[in-house]
Order: sequence, then structure tokens, then C-alpha cells
Amino acid sequence: MFAVLGSGCGGAPHFHKYVSGADVHPFSVQAVNSTPTMHKLEVRLGILVQELQKLVRSSDRAEEGAVMRSTKAISCIFSIVGICFLVPPIPAQTPAARQRIVIAASEVLDGKGHILHDVPIVIEGSKIVAISPKIERPVDYDLRGLTVLPGWIDAHVHITWIFGKDGRNAGTEDTTQEDAYQAASNAWVTLMAGFTTVQSVGAPNDIPLRDAIAKGIFPGPRILTANEPLEGQGEATGTPDEIRAYVRKQKQAGADLIKIFASKSIRQGGGMTLSQEQLSAACDEAKKQGLRTLVHAYKEAVRAAALAGCTEVEHGTLAPDADLKLMAEKGTYFDPQCGLVIENYLLNKEKYLGTEGYTAEGFAAMEKILPMDHEIVRQAAKTPGLKMVFGTDAVAGAHGRNAEEFIDRVRDCGVDPMAAMVSANSLGAEALGLGDQIGSIAPGFQADIIALDGNPLKDITAVRRVVFVMKGGVVYKNAARGAIPVYAGVQP
Repeated sequence: MFAVLGSGCGGAPHFHKYVSGADVHPFSVQAVNSTPTMHKLEVRLGILVQELQKLVRSSDRAEEGAVMRSTKAISCIFSIVGICFLVPPIPAQTPAARQRIVIAASEVLDGKGHILHDVPIVIEGSKIVAISPKIERPVDYDLRGLTVLPGWIDAHVHITWIFGKDGRNAGTEDTTQEDAYQAASNAWVTLMAGFTTVQSVGAPNDIPLRDAIAKGIFPGPRILTANEPLEGQGEATGTPDEIRAYVRKQKQAGADLIKIFASKSIRQGGGMTLSQEQLSAACDEAKKQGLRTLVHAYKEAVRAAALAGCTEVEHGTLAPDADLKLMAEKGTYFDPQCGLVIENYLLNKEKYLGTEGYTAEGFAAMEKILPMDHEIVRQAAKTPGLKMVFGTDAVAGAHGRNAEEFIDRVRDCGVDPMAAMVSANSLGAEALGLGDQIGSIAPGFQADIIALDGNPLKDITAVRRVVFVMKGGVVYKNAARGAIPVYAGVQP
């Protein structure tokens, strides 16, 4: 039972392992509507509870505080949680599983800024193989009247961040069965909201979740994770050589990228926490290891990250226009948050206030910062050549509501709706180094396809109404028009 994940749990699976060629996932909206499937789920949930109780008892007897112990424990928990989804497991891609699927679509946003009309989309296995009005085949999924587009990419989430049993902020570190349930739920509602790929930055618990989803144990978005971030602490962070060693350690642990905190939290003023030399060492070593870097930066740290050759800057609040232009010149991707992250904190203030890092002063600062976040997004949208991607910084309370950031960007920051979509499609894929595999509806790309009940170019709130989700050729959601929010996971 514990061998479901196998010894590869700590490794970094290649992208091709993140997909499957099956047609309908056993825990899709369609599958769970069948009585036999629900009976099997009930049986497996009974087994699940018994095994989790055994695991927790054995974990309680184990040595406390070891990172390796925690990682193995959460791996086992995710393995067991996966039992309830194995009805049956997603089969490996075989000739039988590679039957063609035809989607009829009247309006398609291709992910690159173009609109296609009245074209069938043909999927074979996990990939799109043809898009042409000349295709004459029976239609498997009729999405005419909806807006079809690639599955969205969220460049910045914390997928295992949860509220604890007491309803309060519990962060990402715990490894109980309740934590595993909630992390799996975060993944599920994120997928149901139309996000087929996310970048979670980062916690060790992300890795077993990433691998469980990649193996088809249970459904969720494709996950790339930073494992443990590099926390800037001035000289105490270490010498450049020590920082390089830390980067190599994260790769060995299975990280897909390196997350770097070059600034304090904006709740604490956002001051710089790494020197230029330290930051340059981190980003240079990551490149040598074939990893991207994502830098939490405010104020002067934005410029430092661009000069260091880092891949992507997060947040960027209070950066001057000159630094935005520098990022454009250097080709640095930029992911500012317009509203959801702070709005979520304010909405759930009683759940965060008094927990580690969340003070009354910090919340007062966030209320003042929100207009500044709007301004940095407005300025970024006006900066020629600046590659602004889509990321939400989703933490507990925001999972499944990621698309609210689209609404904030368009409504509050004047971002063009098509640009907002592209930022979470082809541009977002490019920033992940996956621009030739996901983020576009075109032959040869992964069949990550969603459909909205409405047109986001005319009404941005249509992003809340995701009625169809396919990831890698697997259908996870096919709800009736007007069914949202019934099948949408968490909805505002």
C-alpha cells in the first residue's frame, strides 16, 4: 500500500510523467455521478481511515523534528489518500488509450492572442493532434456556445498551505492526515477552477503531492515546486559558495526551480535581505544546475534580481519605472499581484491574525499596500516589452479562487482581457520553460483545455464559470451550462 509512490517520491519527474492518456478520470464529475463508483469510494475511504490512524500512531512514536521523517510521512499519507481515487487508477498510455477525441468549439482563444472560430479540436492520447474545420468525425464533446481556451497556468501558489483543525492559519509544514486531505482538496479545487498547471513555491510537502498527481493517484493540476526556499537573512544567509551549495541541495531534493527571498515581507516594509553578490551567486548556480529562479522582491531588490540574471521577479511593489524597464531589457519575467492575495488575507483576517508573521500592524500595512499593488500592475502593463505573467500567491482561503486575480487585473488595473489570458497561457508556459508543451491550443501541445460559460474578453467575470476541464487529454469536469458554482470547487 505504501509502495504506491515508490522510491521516486523524492525525485524530480520529467514533464512527460506529469500526463496521462486516459479519457475520463475516475474521480471526474462524470465518474463520481455513477452509483458503483461511489460504492467503491466508500469502501476505499473506510480503508483509508484505518490506514491513516495506523500511520499517525507510528509517526507519533517516531523521532520528532526530522525533515526526512516529515517528508516520508506526508508521502505515505498522500499515497493512502490516493486509494480513494483508484477506481481504477488511470491506465498508462497504450494504443487502446490513444483513441481520438473530437471537441467541437465555436470560439477558441488559442493562448497566443488569436481567436479561432468553428474549428474541431482533435486529441489523441495526451496531445492535440489537429485543429481544422475540414475534420469530419463524430463529436465527443460539444463545447459550441462556450469560450474554449488552454488550461490556465498560475506561476505562484502555495498548494499545501492550509487552515488547521482549529480553523486558523497552519502554513505548509504539518504532516497529519487532515493536512493531507486539505492539500489534496486544494489541488482538486484548483484544477476545477481551470488551472491545469501551477508553480508552488515552496515547501517540502509539495513534492509528494506533485508526484502523486503526476502518477495519477488522484487529480490535480500539474505541479512544479521549489521545495525549500532560500531565505535571505543578510550575512547570516551564508557566503556565495554556501548559497551555491544550498541551491545544489534543493535540486537533489527534487526541486523544479529555486525560490529566493531577497526582500522581507511587505508587511514588514519589504527591505532587501540579500546582497547583490549573494543573489547573483544563487541565480548563477541555479542556471548551472538547469533550474529557473523566482525571486520575492520589493523596492531595490527588483533591480538587483534583474541584474543578477534571475528568471522571474515576484510582487515588485514600490519598484520604480526604471526597474520595470530594466526587467524588460533583461528579459526578466514579472509576476505582480493585483489583489487576490491581500484580499484573501483581509477576508480571512481572523484566521491569520496572531499566527506567525501576521500582526495587527501587518494587516494595517496590507490595507495601505493594496492601492500600490494596483499601481505596479498598471505600470507593468504599460511598460513596453515587459513579460508580465499570471500568478496569484494563493495561500489558505484562496485555493480554487485563483481566477479572481484576472478580474482584479482587468477591473482594477486596466489590463487588457486578452493580455490577461495570454499571461496565464503561452507566456506563463514560456516562463516555466514549457512554452513548447503547454499554454497553447495547437497541434503537438498537451491537451490542457478548459471552457467558460461566457466570454472573458467581453465579461471578465466569465473566468469564474469554468464548465469543462481537460488536462493532458483526461476529462476531469464536464458540467452543464449554468451549473456553476455547483461543480466549481470554491467559488466567490
